[in-house]
Amino acid sequence: MADTPEYTPPKVWTWTQPSGGHFASINRPIAGPTHEKELPVGRHPLQLYSLGTPNGIKITIMLEELLALGHKGAEYDAWLINIRDGDQFGSGFVDVNPNSKIPALMDRSGDKPIRVFESGSILLYLAEKFDAFLPKDLAQRTETLNWLFWQMGSAPYLGGGFGHFYAYAPVKIEYAIDRFAMEAKRQLDVLDRRLGETPYLAGDEYTIADIAVFPWYGGLVMGWQYGAAEFLSVHEYKNVQRWAEKIYARPAVKRGRMVNRLSGEPHEQLRERHDASDFDTKTQDKLDANQG
Repeated sequence: MADTPEYTPPKVWTWTQPSGGHFASINRPIAGPTHEKELPVGRHPLQLYSLGTPNGIKITIMLEELLALGHKGAEYDAWLINIRDGDQFGSGFVDVNPNSKIPALMDRSGDKPIRVFESGSILLYLAEKFDAFLPKDLAQRTETLNWLFWQMGSAPYLGGGFGHFYAYAPVKIEYAIDRFAMEAKRQLDVLDRRLGETPYLAGDEYTIADIAVFPWYGGLVMGWQYGAAEFLSVHEYKNVQRWAEKIYARPAVKRGRMVNRLSGEPHEQLRERHDASDFDTKTQDKLDANQG
């Protein structure tokens, strides 16, 4: 291992300078709002405040899948929360999610609005509300939740661990990259072994487990995450590749990946979504660009 400067932790840690490299402007050791800002409210029952990151994409995929099944009550407004600009620290957003992380959802379909935060909680809430993508059989339901909670517990090692130190940290630290690359590959192996047994994570049915895992690990093997496909030799995980490609072929998944995105080709970005026709507009934009 290459030599690195020795760091001796102080007896008491204090916040003396920004840290976090690429995300230094949004990292701080205290919670709560930094400024007053009300959240906008659209005309649909569900109000989503999010960004097109893997955690945000989970929810827009879920909502688009519900709409594809004919659940009209799943119509939603998706408002952009730009975390680089600190939108997640506005007072209105903190009221919905005191943890200041996207995504956050307000369900205004009942007499009293219900706030839902944490992406796994939102997926479970929507699955139960609309009776979809969560099996009723106890064993199958439990297997679905096994993999949902696996994702919630594992992805921080992929994103905040490997992704941060490999792609975003201001200094490349060999120990950190090696440690989290090893864990990322172990997690891919866990998925690959499971997907060698069943077509989807919970068994024969497509569930919220697949919707939760796909944006993170499907995105990784399809080359969307951290520019690390070659580094992690993702081609080795044939079952994960097959599963990811099958899920990405779903029209609702393609739509869900567009919402609240700030990266990629312009025609792949739908900054905010307030009606199903918004996707048609983006399709026309793409056609116009190709003809131009």
